[in-house]
Amino acid sequence: MLKTHNSNSEVKSKPLLPIFAILGAVLLWGSSFSAMRVVLRDLSPFEVMSCRLIVALICILPFVKRLIPKDYQKGDWKILILMVLFQPCLYFLFESRALQLTTSSQAGIISACVPLMVAFAAWIFLSESISSKTIIGLVLSIVGVILLTMFQSTTGTASNPVLGNILEFGAMVCATFNIILIKKLSDRYNTWTLTAMQVFAGALFFIPGSVGVIHQLKSNPSVFTFQTIALLLFLGSFVSLAAFGLYNYGISKIPASKAGIFINLIPVTAVLLGWIVLNEVLNTKQCIAACIVILGVFLSNNK
Repeated sequence: MLKTHNSNSEVKSKPLLPIFAILGAVLLWGSSFSAMRVVLRDLSPFEVMSCRLIVALICILPFVKRLIPKDYQKGDWKILILMVLFQPCLYFLFESRALQLTTSSQAGIISACVPLMVAFAAWIFLSESISSKTIIGLVLSIVGVILLTMFQSTTGTASNPVLGNILEFGAMVCATFNIILIKKLSDRYNTWTLTAMQVFAGALFFIPGSVGVIHQLKSNPSVFTFQTIALLLFLGSFVSLAAFGLYNYGISKIPASKAGIFINLIPVTAVLLGWIVLNEVLNTKQCIAACIVILGVFLSNNK
């Protein structure tokens, strides 16, 4: 009797592990907004991304022998190249440029399309079914993100919102296809192996940013304060490495359509941490919108 109880408990607890992994990734990605706002005061987006991915690469190098692909099949290289090209390469390239042209509020609204796009793509390419609860939760979370970004106070104007929004949408398309490819590849590849590939490709792609970092070190070394260095280490090791690994693991264990919905928690986390860490204003309407997003995510994952 006791043995049966333990077995049932194990079965019930297993689905929680990927959910906690995705929540951990979302929390780390959400925290990156506050950290990025601080380091971008002195460094360009390309310089920051170069530092982040080099730090992530250094962290993963000691484990590289364990992460060598063992189940490679002929033709996989095409899928793997597309995976790393979509994210982090094109995703970060499009989004970093988009945020220079459009407002964060408009970008936030566009990012709410990701779960819908992932659910639709998973239905087409992975033959995943979508329950009515998942659809309701998806709609609620999207509405919540739209309200959250609409109620956010704006402090500046967009120089080219049309181009910025197109680039942001392009970034969301890249994120969608990356999730689908990760889900497809995770059947045979270790998720941390896929993460290592993303880190390595990203470090090579953003290596031009290291030229600017070297120039900063020579001409203005005072830019690299203890706070800046600590934040870059955090962004590289936790946000660019651990978060990707945790999310990739989560995708491998639960349907892509459900995993995608958690992405809408990122702006909620960013707003809450901006309020806590940077003393940014958090109004009542934003609190209500955040609760709607959380309710939508909970409903979509509650059987």
